[in-house]
Amino acid sequence: MSAFTQEDAYLFGEGTHCDLGRKLGAHAVADGTWFAVWAPNATAVSVAGDFNAWDPTADVLLGSDSGVWRGFVAQAHPGHHYKYLVQSRVGGAQWKADPVGFLQETPPKTASVVCSLDYEWGDDAWMMSRKHRQAHDQPISVYEVHLGSWRRKPDGNWLSYREMAPMLAEYCNELGFTHVELLPVMEHPFFGSWGYQTTGYFAPSSRFGTPQDFKFLVDTLHQANIGVILDWVPSHFPEDAHGLARFDGTALFEHADPRQGFHPDWKSAIFNYGRNEVRSFLISSAMFWLDEYHADGIRVDAVASMLYLDYSREEGEWIPNEHGGRENLDAIQLLRDLNSALYGRHPDIMVIAEESTAWPMVSRPVFAGGLGFGMKWDLGWMHDTLSYLAYDPVHRRFHHNELTFRAVYQFNENFMLPLSHDEVVHGKGSLYGRMPGDEWQKRANVRLLFAHMWGSPGKKLLFMGGEFAQPAEWAHDSQLEWFLLDIPAHAGMQRLVAALNEMYREVRAMSRSDFDPGGFEWITADDADRSVIAYVRRHKNQTVLCVFNNTPVVWTDIVCGVPRHGAWRELLNTDAAKFGGTGVGHFGRQWSKRQPAHGRAQSVTLTLPPLGALFLVNGR
Repeated sequence: MSAFTQEDAYLFGEGTHCDLGRKLGAHAVADGTWFAVWAPNATAVSVAGDFNAWDPTADVLLGSDSGVWRGFVAQAHPGHHYKYLVQSRVGGAQWKADPVGFLQETPPKTASVVCSLDYEWGDDAWMMSRKHRQAHDQPISVYEVHLGSWRRKPDGNWLSYREMAPMLAEYCNELGFTHVELLPVMEHPFFGSWGYQTTGYFAPSSRFGTPQDFKFLVDTLHQANIGVILDWVPSHFPEDAHGLARFDGTALFEHADPRQGFHPDWKSAIFNYGRNEVRSFLISSAMFWLDEYHADGIRVDAVASMLYLDYSREEGEWIPNEHGGRENLDAIQLLRDLNSALYGRHPDIMVIAEESTAWPMVSRPVFAGGLGFGMKWDLGWMHDTLSYLAYDPVHRRFHHNELTFRAVYQFNENFMLPLSHDEVVHGKGSLYGRMPGDEWQKRANVRLLFAHMWGSPGKKLLFMGGEFAQPAEWAHDSQLEWFLLDIPAHAGMQRLVAALNEMYREVRAMSRSDFDPGGFEWITADDADRSVIAYVRRHKNQTVLCVFNNTPVVWTDIVCGVPRHGAWRELLNTDAAKFGGTGVGHFGRQWSKRQPAHGRAQSVTLTLPPLGALFLVNGR
């Protein structure tokens, strides 16, 4: 740790400091530990812990004009627990955990822990190749994971980061995922929040191990050529007494007015994005996970709640901006500053927005007037596709536009298609459970859902358990129902996901044009009576025909126009027996004929499997 200099104070106060993780917090050196904490409205701050028998008078910190209190404690060393006692100008003293602490006690305990961050990385090959692997024209298929409920020990206890590392790496490689996305690993007091009620913005959860253990997990995934995206929550934080809320007795990190500073949905505090020091804190937090933990991307949670002042609020419950509008101008500036800083230092990473509205240019550069994200979740696609497939197939013909509407906007942003944890909780049921029909039809509909996702332009994200069609809704307090893989039908679903990932990874037309309007062309979008759609994905001299039958009827002799003559080789049929299907299809080559159809001079004649999708390729 270097001293908190006048330059640091200037950048901190300007809102542009990106490295508070190197300046604040507890930094152990050979002969003790430096402590530094921001509490501008305190009259006194002391640090107490194991090293001084928790005596708040023993180690009093020195204040400064910047509001940063700092001091050296020779007796403090890694492994020691500590808190700050903050005496407020408005009266009263309170014990607080370190906002920039690198390790916290395992909840429900709340002290911070002095620790070293030293680790010898072995992921040089990955880091050198990351720019290529994460380019927009590369296949990016993400497995979303909640570490506490993916797998557990036989006694029901959590696996550690180190225990989980080889298992998760092997599993992702077996299924062909290129990345994992971890629900927030940042320390959180309530396990049932899944990490979305964060208190430790610089600390991986101690439930699963130390910072070095978490680095081992990331390192192991990288050495297995799996990227790591971290879910990150700058939209709100819990009001636990030891945390950020009223840190120095005043609304320091949050707004004082509940119309701006309290989130009605999550019953939590909202950051004051207009305060420069808070912007520095948040940008430094995100940067810390990229710098210190080699994260390959950040997924920013609940961006819509940040952008709109009236989000989930009724008239009179919010304060308009200076122009009388509902846009949160401070949050907009924060997001632009955040993305400029992160991409400025790490141009090879991904910053992904979970943004649920039609806010324009979310994934367009800041210099062009955008928010500067690299990608945005397409929640509209998710909602429309799940809604469509939830209908009994006999009624789908009346909702055909829900399946085709996405083509109107699918290249407006750099989209990632998510089937995330949000779709399998809070009574929504599992993907499998939301589908109509008997057990076979439910699985066939899930196979069809996956085919729609992997066929459509955009990067892919699937939450754990979906890959083998777990019937039960996700439960965070137990592991996935892995015993289902002993049932052939569920094992077949897992094989389908692996096959879709292989096709997406190996067939350039399926990934290189994810963000390119020239790589997509409708063949038929209006066959509502048969609930059939067809389109092509293309890249250079390679074209893939994607045909979807959204009914349980086997359609025979379907003439489908194609843009190129020659042989069309079947890449994948979701109705193949090895995936749990009925085995209807071609499983070979189809030769185009000079028979006009769908405005093309050439066509192929197909048999479409029930509730199934066909992918056929022409060219190399």
